[in-house]
Amino acid sequence: MYDVAIIGCGPVGALAANFLGKRGLDVVVLEKEANPYPLPRAVHLDHEMVRLFQSVGLHDTILKDMRDTDGHLHIGADHGVIRYMGTVGKPRPYGWSNDYFFYQPELEDHLRNALSRFDNVSLRLGTECISISQQTDTAGKRSVTLETRTGDKAETVQARWVIACDGARSVVRKSLGIKLDDLQFEEPWLVVDAEVEGEIQFPPLTGLPDDANIQQLSVMMCDPERPATVVPGRGNHRRWELMLLAGEDDLAMMQPEKVAELLAPYLKGVPHNIVRAVTYRFHGLVAEQWKCGNVFLAGDAAHQTPPFFGQGMCHGFRDVANLAWKLDLVSKGLANESLLKTYQPERDPHVRAVISAAVGAGRYICMLDREKAAQRDIDIREKVKKGELPTTAADLIPPVTDGIIAAETSQAGRRFIQPRLNINGSEQLFDDLTRGDWRLLVSGLEVAGKALTQVKSILPDLNIEVVDLSQWRDPQLTAWFEEAGVGAVLLRPDYYVYGTASECCASLLQQLRHQLDGACAATSQQESIA
Repeated sequence: MYDVAIIGCGPVGALAANFLGKRGLDVVVLEKEANPYPLPRAVHLDHEMVRLFQSVGLHDTILKDMRDTDGHLHIGADHGVIRYMGTVGKPRPYGWSNDYFFYQPELEDHLRNALSRFDNVSLRLGTECISISQQTDTAGKRSVTLETRTGDKAETVQARWVIACDGARSVVRKSLGIKLDDLQFEEPWLVVDAEVEGEIQFPPLTGLPDDANIQQLSVMMCDPERPATVVPGRGNHRRWELMLLAGEDDLAMMQPEKVAELLAPYLKGVPHNIVRAVTYRFHGLVAEQWKCGNVFLAGDAAHQTPPFFGQGMCHGFRDVANLAWKLDLVSKGLANESLLKTYQPERDPHVRAVISAAVGAGRYICMLDREKAAQRDIDIREKVKKGELPTTAADLIPPVTDGIIAAETSQAGRRFIQPRLNINGSEQLFDDLTRGDWRLLVSGLEVAGKALTQVKSILPDLNIEVVDLSQWRDPQLTAWFEEAGVGAVLLRPDYYVYGTASECCASLLQQLRHQLDGACAATSQQESIA
């Protein structure tokens, strides 16, 4: 009997196994393919994901194969800039750059190879899940049985919980009868990956900011002739996403001569090699139910987004970051199992908000009527002038608004900053200086002493580290506390703010204990046992 079985060892499943492995849970990972997929798919992630890699000690390894870039640029029908979401010269409050581009096979290798660190994680490649069933014993404890096949060998695997990370065509989701909520966006696009030896070319553009290096930007050409995105991958990898127009045949558009024709304006005279060309349907879809008994959907199995802000893989990583610490607490008897019911109420609205932003961008990007596109350009430029649109992709991420948060307190559910602190002449990241699973941040030795006493009295078994911020006198931390108007902040294990207080933390800790004991009412989702 494993604690957790993970179905699928793509990036989301592999990161989930790293999270749970580090926490000491017994985990089995079932991956039907014997070898990793050799071609690139996802290409972008943000600072929050690097922070998650940092939490499992993988950031230094992974960052070596990533490209730190300068944000996003949208070009209108007149080839003028309509929206610049650049990050050059802007602060990095979370410790890392807003935008990184990568080569997915390399990322998957790093995440999978890291599993060898854990004796409590078993990776079974070439093992397919054939069926899934759930049981409840006489004591009312649930478990999940998986029938698996490795070649000609059939085997039964049992686990307390299952995380289905088996992708957009999720067999688990379908077997559970879970429907997808269609957010009414579907457009056909051709995706081309290439290795390019030199700078790519763009048509003459107007309004490009002085600090913008177009080779370092993800460029969205909102051209009604053919909308296209040009992405700067890691190293010499580049990606083009080109919208297919009415009447164009998928197979014909993937042919080498057609691909060469489409990329010719960007690659004239530039040595290059096409790695792949494939058509996709960009969707906005969200599963109606993310938890069915003791089975959880995560990543593309739970949601699919158009790629216009590069958040698809990020959503999946946030899913398993949310699940990991909750499964850990329940497995150790430190929280009631009802804690797991907060998974969808926390993640679903979060995902829908970002997908809605991507769908909204997709609707104006995919505009093919030239008159409407011209008006769109005017409208977006006006909104930018008035400050009505997010200035970076990071600004799109909303707070958690339901679940395990002290919702009535200032800043609850928001991501907490990660400044780089100067410690004895050496720059160190905030998370590396604070090792607790939960972090209670206060300012001053006397306040810290009282907070430590309250923690020992109210939540003695929870791994809460009391951190006296006055030891560092960091201006970013000071400014955050002053702007929030608080004297103490309690951080969840996934770096979201649980809640804040003036100085006395007793009521905040009491509320958390109440929620962990099973009193959290943020779970109206209906469940069924498959």
